[in-house]
Amino acid sequence: MAASDFKVLCIVPAYNEEEAVVGVVRDLRDHVPHADVLVVDDGSVDRTAARAREAGAIVCNLSYNLGIGAAVQTGLKFAHTHGYDVAIQVDGDGQHPAEQIHKLLAVLRDHPEVDMAVGSRFLEDTGYESPVSRKMGIGIFSVILSIVCGQKLTDTTSGFRATRGEAIGFLARYYPRDYPEVEALVLLHQARYVIREVPTVMRQRQGGESSIRLFHGVYYMIKVLLSLLIELLKKAKGRKGDPTSLARRAMD
Repeated sequence: MAASDFKVLCIVPAYNEEEAVVGVVRDLRDHVPHADVLVVDDGSVDRTAARAREAGAIVCNLSYNLGIGAAVQTGLKFAHTHGYDVAIQVDGDGQHPAEQIHKLLAVLRDHPEVDMAVGSRFLEDTGYESPVSRKMGIGIFSVILSIVCGQKLTDTTSGFRATRGEAIGFLARYYPRDYPEVEALVLLHQARYVIREVPTVMRQRQGGESSIRLFHGVYYMIKVLLSLLIELLKKAKGRKGDPTSLARRAMD
């Protein structure tokens, strides 16, 4: 099967991204013309939804701001319900160039055992620069998650990822809230889905402001680290992981 034979949905979670969302949708339509584009407007108070429609995207409006986890899960439910082979998460701020999507699809095409391909800024030197505090957090998550999952993972907070088949349905049902990229990888590992990172080039955000402020970033790091440490302790004791346990904690 060629990558273009996949029935693909690009999921773009967006909150107050009117400055960037048109460029994101057009970039996707130019570089992945066989894919449908779904913008999940997470209760924006600007013209994100209207501008996405003008650019040719399917738009799902959430009635109020539910957070990135709920927005992505909404997109995954749409993909699962409508029978898409692959669901690709792309940030609404323009950080993920659509020209890099072929790398994610190529992994799924060439390695049928892989259920999720994750775009990594750090697997190879791509010149991407993160703030020192965020880079430290990513590094800590990567070390712990690599131990938990038994494989090297370098960019556990990447929101640039392609999921296929049964894994779409699994995540449509079990998806953490807040900033769920890290927890979602653990859930997939616990459920014995296969994850592979792919080196990809990414940009800095193309408009708007990050939803992650200092306080929320620290709170998120502590919360996720506690969950990962619990999973690490269970692994050290040789206990079988429960694929829903982390999800329940993440939703508390």
